[in-house]
Amino acid sequence: MMNERRDVTRATHARLWLTTIALAMACGRGDAPAAAGRGVTTPPPKATSTFDTTSPSGALGASVRRGHALLAATRDSLPSHVGSSLRCFSCHLDEGHRPGGLSLVGAYTRYPQYRLRRGRVDLIEDRVNDCFIRSLNGHAIAADGNDMRDIVTYLWWLARGVAVGDSVKSQNVPALAADTARGALIFAASCARCHGASGQGAGVVPPVWGAKSYNIGAGLARYRMAALFVLHNMPFDNPNTLTPQQALDVARYIDTRPRPDLAGKESDWPTGDRPSDVPYPTHAGPAVGADTARTYAHNGAH
Repeated sequence: MMNERRDVTRATHARLWLTTIALAMACGRGDAPAAAGRGVTTPPPKATSTFDTTSPSGALGASVRRGHALLAATRDSLPSHVGSSLRCFSCHLDEGHRPGGLSLVGAYTRYPQYRLRRGRVDLIEDRVNDCFIRSLNGHAIAADGNDMRDIVTYLWWLARGVAVGDSVKSQNVPALAADTARGALIFAASCARCHGASGQGAGVVPPVWGAKSYNIGAGLARYRMAALFVLHNMPFDNPNTLTPQQALDVARYIDTRPRPDLAGKESDWPTGDRPSDVPYPTHAGPAVGADTARTYAHNGAH
Protein backbone atom coordinates (compact mmCIF):
# COMPACT_ATOMS: atom_id res chain seq x y z
CA MET A 1 0.00 0.00 0.00
CA MET A 2 2.81 2.41 0.88
CA ASN A 3 4.55 1.69 -2.43
CA GLU A 4 1.30 2.37 -4.31
CA ARG A 5 0.90 5.72 -2.52
CA ARG A 6 4.49 6.64 -3.39
CA ASP A 7 3.89 5.76 -7.06
CA VAL A 8 0.78 7.95 -7.15
CA THR A 9 2.68 10.83 -5.55
CA ARG A 10 5.55 10.50 -8.03
CA ALA A 11 3.15 10.36 -10.97
CA THR A 12 1.37 13.45 -9.70
CA HIS A 13 4.66 15.34 -9.39
CA ALA A 14 5.62 14.30 -12.91
CA ARG A 15 2.34 15.54 -14.34
CA LEU A 16 2.67 18.87 -12.53
CA TRP A 17 6.23 19.32 -13.83
CA LEU A 18 5.26 18.47 -17.40
CA THR A 19 2.30 20.84 -17.23
CA THR A 20 4.57 23.64 -15.99
CA ILE A 21 7.01 23.02 -18.84
CA ALA A 22 4.20 23.04 -21.39
CA LEU A 23 2.85 26.31 -20.04
CA ALA A 24 6.31 27.87 -20.05
CA MET A 25 6.68 26.89 -23.71
CA ALA A 26 3.25 28.34 -24.46
CA CYS A 27 4.31 31.57 -22.76
CA GLY A 28 7.19 31.80 -25.22
CA ARG A 29 4.81 33.02 -27.93
CA GLY A 30 5.09 36.80 -28.22
CA ASP A 31 7.82 39.32 -27.60
CA ALA A 32 8.93 40.56 -24.19
CA PRO A 33 9.54 44.29 -23.78
CA ALA A 34 13.03 45.45 -24.68
CA ALA A 35 15.66 45.34 -21.95
CA ALA A 36 17.19 48.72 -22.73
CA GLY A 37 17.59 51.03 -19.77
CA ARG A 38 17.42 48.32 -17.16
CA GLY A 39 19.16 50.38 -14.53
CA VAL A 40 21.57 48.99 -11.96
CA THR A 41 19.45 46.25 -10.41
CA THR A 42 21.47 43.01 -10.32
CA PRO A 43 19.54 39.82 -11.03
CA PRO A 44 19.88 36.89 -8.63
CA PRO A 45 21.82 33.81 -9.77
CA LYS A 46 20.13 31.91 -12.57
CA ALA A 47 18.04 28.95 -11.49
CA THR A 48 19.27 25.46 -12.34
CA SER A 49 17.64 22.06 -12.23
CA THR A 50 20.56 20.41 -10.41
CA PHE A 51 19.24 20.60 -6.84
CA ASP A 52 19.19 17.38 -4.86
CA THR A 53 15.78 15.72 -5.05
CA THR A 54 16.72 12.64 -3.03
CA SER A 55 14.72 12.66 0.18
CA PRO A 56 15.65 10.67 3.29
CA SER A 57 14.49 7.10 3.73
CA GLY A 58 11.87 5.85 6.15
CA ALA A 59 9.29 7.94 8.00
CA LEU A 60 11.35 11.15 7.70
CA GLY A 61 11.49 10.82 3.94
CA ALA A 62 7.77 10.12 3.76
CA SER A 63 7.13 13.34 5.66
CA VAL A 64 9.41 15.33 3.33
CA ARG A 65 7.66 13.93 0.27
CA ARG A 66 4.19 14.59 1.66
CA GLY A 67 5.19 18.14 2.60
CA HIS A 68 6.39 18.68 -0.95
CA ALA A 69 3.14 17.24 -2.32
CA LEU A 70 1.08 19.61 -0.16
CA LEU A 71 2.97 22.63 -1.50
CA ALA A 72 2.70 21.34 -5.08
CA ALA A 73 -1.06 20.68 -4.96
CA THR A 74 -2.17 22.86 -2.08
CA ARG A 75 -5.72 23.60 -3.15
CA ASP A 76 -6.46 20.01 -4.15
CA SER A 77 -4.90 18.61 -0.98
CA LEU A 78 -6.34 21.12 1.52
CA PRO A 79 -9.45 22.59 -0.16
CA SER A 80 -11.02 23.79 3.09
CA HIS A 81 -7.93 25.92 3.79
CA VAL A 82 -7.37 27.47 0.34
CA GLY A 83 -9.74 30.06 -1.09
CA SER A 84 -7.67 31.07 -4.12
CA SER A 85 -6.61 29.15 -7.21
CA LEU A 86 -2.97 29.41 -6.20
CA ARG A 87 -0.72 26.73 -4.79
CA CYS A 88 2.39 27.36 -2.74
CA PHE A 89 4.68 26.81 -5.73
CA SER A 90 2.79 29.49 -7.68
CA CYS A 91 5.00 32.00 -5.86
CA HIS A 92 7.86 29.85 -4.53
CA LEU A 93 9.21 28.90 -7.94
CA ASP A 94 11.10 25.74 -8.86
CA GLU A 95 9.60 23.98 -5.85
CA GLY A 96 11.04 26.64 -3.57
CA HIS A 97 14.59 26.42 -4.94
CA ARG A 98 14.80 29.41 -7.31
CA PRO A 99 16.93 32.37 -6.16
CA GLY A 100 14.87 35.50 -6.62
CA GLY A 101 11.70 33.41 -6.96
CA LEU A 102 10.69 33.70 -3.28
CA SER A 103 13.09 30.88 -2.47
CA LEU A 104 12.25 28.65 0.48
CA VAL A 105 15.84 27.43 0.82
CA GLY A 106 16.97 28.28 4.34
CA ALA A 107 13.59 29.69 5.42
CA TYR A 108 13.45 27.11 8.21
CA THR A 109 16.67 28.45 9.75
CA ARG A 110 15.37 32.04 10.01
CA TYR A 111 12.68 31.35 12.59
CA PRO A 112 11.78 32.26 15.29
CA GLN A 113 11.87 35.80 13.85
CA TYR A 114 10.49 39.18 14.85
CA ARG A 115 8.21 40.40 12.05
CA LEU A 116 7.21 44.03 11.71
CA ARG A 117 3.88 43.30 10.03
CA ARG A 118 2.75 41.29 13.03
CA GLY A 119 4.70 43.24 15.63
CA ARG A 120 5.73 40.03 17.36
CA VAL A 121 8.04 37.03 17.22
CA ASP A 122 6.72 34.36 14.84
CA LEU A 123 7.55 30.68 14.62
CA ILE A 124 7.93 28.94 11.26
CA GLU A 125 4.39 27.58 11.74
CA ASP A 126 3.08 31.16 12.03
CA ARG A 127 4.80 32.08 8.78
CA VAL A 128 3.32 29.08 6.96
CA ASN A 129 -0.16 30.02 8.14
CA ASP A 130 0.40 33.63 7.09
CA CYS A 131 0.69 32.31 3.54
CA PHE A 132 -2.45 30.23 3.88
CA ILE A 133 -4.42 33.23 5.16
CA ARG A 134 -3.03 35.90 2.82
CA SER A 135 -1.46 34.53 -0.34
CA LEU A 136 -3.83 31.56 -0.57
CA ASN A 137 -6.75 33.65 0.75
CA GLY A 138 -7.74 30.80 3.01
CA HIS A 139 -7.65 29.59 6.58
CA ALA A 140 -4.87 28.52 8.92
CA ILE A 141 -4.06 24.85 9.28
CA ALA A 142 -3.55 23.31 12.72
CA ALA A 143 -0.10 24.22 14.00
CA ASP A 144 0.24 20.83 15.68
CA GLY A 145 -1.35 18.76 12.90
CA ASN A 146 0.15 16.33 10.40
CA ASP A 147 -0.19 18.76 7.49
CA MET A 148 1.88 21.43 9.23
CA ARG A 149 4.38 18.85 10.44
CA ASP A 150 5.01 17.59 6.91
CA ILE A 151 5.24 21.10 5.40
CA VAL A 152 7.75 22.16 8.06
CA THR A 153 9.70 18.94 7.49
CA TYR A 154 9.98 19.79 3.80
CA LEU A 155 11.20 23.29 4.72
CA TRP A 156 13.76 21.69 7.05
CA TRP A 157 14.94 19.47 4.20
CA LEU A 158 15.39 22.52 1.95
CA ALA A 159 17.52 24.16 4.66
CA ARG A 160 20.20 21.47 4.76
CA GLY A 161 23.61 23.14 4.90
CA VAL A 162 22.22 26.61 5.64
CA ALA A 163 23.49 28.14 8.89
CA VAL A 164 20.88 28.99 11.50
CA GLY A 165 19.86 32.63 11.22
CA ASP A 166 21.40 33.16 7.78
CA SER A 167 19.74 36.22 6.30
CA VAL A 168 18.64 36.81 2.73
CA LYS A 169 20.35 39.73 1.01
CA SER A 170 17.75 42.43 0.62
CA GLN A 171 16.99 43.65 -2.88
CA ASN A 172 14.90 46.59 -3.99
CA VAL A 173 13.73 48.09 -7.24
CA PRO A 174 14.85 51.67 -7.90
CA ALA A 175 12.72 54.47 -6.45
CA LEU A 176 10.87 55.19 -9.68
CA ALA A 177 7.31 56.44 -10.09
CA ALA A 178 5.00 53.70 -11.40
CA ASP A 179 2.42 54.32 -14.11
CA THR A 180 -0.63 52.05 -14.41
CA ALA A 181 -1.39 53.12 -18.00
CA ARG A 182 2.04 51.92 -19.11
CA GLY A 183 1.58 48.87 -16.92
CA ALA A 184 -1.66 47.93 -18.69
CA LEU A 185 0.15 47.96 -22.04
CA ILE A 186 2.98 45.81 -20.71
CA PHE A 187 0.50 43.35 -19.20
CA ALA A 188 -1.38 43.05 -22.49
CA ALA A 189 1.85 42.52 -24.47
CA SER A 190 3.76 40.20 -22.17
CA CYS A 191 1.54 38.76 -19.43
CA ALA A 192 -1.96 38.21 -20.80
CA ARG A 193 -0.90 35.32 -23.01
CA CYS A 194 -0.42 33.20 -19.87
CA HIS A 195 -2.39 34.96 -17.13
CA GLY A 196 -5.32 35.91 -19.38
CA ALA A 197 -6.60 39.32 -20.42
CA SER A 198 -8.60 39.54 -17.19
CA GLY A 199 -5.77 38.23 -15.02
CA GLN A 200 -7.71 35.02 -14.39
CA GLY A 201 -4.88 32.54 -14.98
CA ALA A 202 -5.25 29.00 -16.35
CA GLY A 203 -4.19 25.62 -14.98
CA VAL A 204 -1.03 26.06 -12.90
CA VAL A 205 -0.66 29.66 -14.14
CA PRO A 206 -2.08 31.63 -11.20
CA PRO A 207 -4.65 34.42 -11.38
CA VAL A 208 -3.05 37.77 -10.59
CA TRP A 209 -6.27 39.55 -9.64
CA GLY A 210 -9.93 38.74 -9.08
CA ALA A 211 -11.76 36.61 -6.55
CA LYS A 212 -9.40 33.62 -6.93
CA SER A 213 -6.13 35.53 -6.54
CA TYR A 214 -4.11 36.47 -3.45
CA ASN A 215 -5.84 38.91 -1.11
CA ILE A 216 -5.00 42.51 -0.26
CA GLY A 217 -2.94 41.47 2.78
CA ALA A 218 -0.49 39.32 0.81
CA GLY A 219 3.07 40.46 0.28
CA LEU A 220 2.59 40.56 -3.50
CA ALA A 221 -0.32 43.01 -3.05
CA ARG A 222 2.42 45.54 -2.27
CA TYR A 223 3.40 46.69 -5.73
CA ARG A 224 7.08 47.28 -4.96
CA MET A 225 7.43 43.74 -3.65
CA ALA A 226 5.51 42.43 -6.66
CA ALA A 227 7.78 44.43 -8.98
CA LEU A 228 10.90 42.73 -7.63
CA PHE A 229 9.32 39.32 -8.22
CA VAL A 230 8.25 40.32 -11.74
CA LEU A 231 11.65 41.82 -12.54
CA HIS A 232 13.56 38.60 -11.88
CA ASN A 233 10.99 35.96 -12.87
CA MET A 234 8.62 37.24 -15.54
CA PRO A 235 7.82 36.61 -18.30
CA PHE A 236 8.12 33.03 -17.06
CA ASP A 237 10.02 31.83 -20.14
CA ASN A 238 12.23 34.91 -20.42
CA PRO A 239 12.98 36.33 -16.96
CA ASN A 240 15.27 39.30 -16.27
CA THR A 241 14.27 40.97 -19.54
CA LEU A 242 11.98 43.69 -18.17
CA THR A 243 13.48 46.96 -16.99
CA PRO A 244 12.90 48.06 -13.38
CA GLN A 245 10.53 50.73 -14.71
CA GLN A 246 8.52 48.17 -16.68
CA ALA A 247 8.36 45.83 -13.68
CA LEU A 248 7.12 48.63 -11.44
CA ASP A 249 4.54 49.77 -13.97
CA VAL A 250 3.04 46.33 -14.56
CA ALA A 251 3.13 45.45 -10.85
CA ARG A 252 1.32 48.66 -9.99
CA TYR A 253 -1.27 47.95 -12.67
CA ILE A 254 -1.85 44.41 -11.38
CA ASP A 255 -2.10 45.54 -7.77
CA THR A 256 -4.73 48.19 -8.57
CA ARG A 257 -7.06 45.51 -9.93
CA PRO A 258 -9.82 44.07 -7.67
CA ARG A 259 -8.89 41.25 -5.31
CA PRO A 260 -10.23 39.71 -2.08
CA ASP A 261 -10.18 41.71 1.13
CA LEU A 262 -8.59 40.53 4.38
CA ALA A 263 -10.45 40.85 7.64
CA GLY A 264 -8.32 42.42 10.37
CA LYS A 265 -5.78 43.96 8.00
CA GLU A 266 -6.07 47.26 9.87
CA SER A 267 -4.12 45.68 12.73
CA ASP A 268 -1.02 45.08 10.60
CA TRP A 269 2.20 46.99 11.43
CA PRO A 270 0.97 47.78 14.95
CA THR A 271 4.08 49.82 15.78
CA GLY A 272 3.41 52.27 12.95
CA ASP A 273 6.29 51.34 10.64
CA ARG A 274 4.15 50.32 7.68
CA PRO A 275 5.90 50.48 4.26
CA SER A 276 4.68 53.11 1.82
CA ASP A 277 3.33 50.64 -0.74
CA VAL A 278 0.90 48.94 1.65
CA PRO A 279 -2.47 49.52 -0.03
CA TYR A 280 -4.67 49.90 3.06
CA PRO A 281 -4.81 52.01 6.22
CA THR A 282 -3.90 50.58 9.63
CA HIS A 283 -4.72 51.47 13.23
CA ALA A 284 -1.17 52.68 13.76
CA GLY A 285 -1.72 55.59 11.38
CA PRO A 286 -2.88 56.57 7.88
CA ALA A 287 -1.15 54.97 4.94
CA VAL A 288 1.99 56.79 3.85
CA GLY A 289 1.19 58.10 0.38
CA ALA A 290 -2.20 56.40 0.60
CA ASP A 291 -4.16 56.01 -2.60
CA THR A 292 -7.82 55.77 -1.58
CA ALA A 293 -8.98 54.74 -5.05
CA ARG A 294 -6.42 51.94 -5.06
CA THR A 295 -7.69 50.67 -1.72
CA TYR A 296 -11.25 50.66 -3.07
CA ALA A 297 -10.07 48.72 -6.12
CA HIS A 298 -8.50 46.07 -3.91
CA ASN A 299 -11.73 45.68 -1.99
CA GLY A 300 -13.77 45.16 -5.15
CA ALA A 301 -13.52 41.37 -5.07
CA HIS A 302 -14.42 39.38 -2.01
